[in-house]
Amino acid sequence: GQKVSFEVKQGPKGKQAASIKPL
Repeated sequence: GQKVSFEVKQGPKGKQAASIKPL
């Protein structure tokens, strides 16, 4: 698999993916 930097921020509709960056 590929490792990625996954940031999740709290949004109005719940958890939303803010940014996905390859390491």
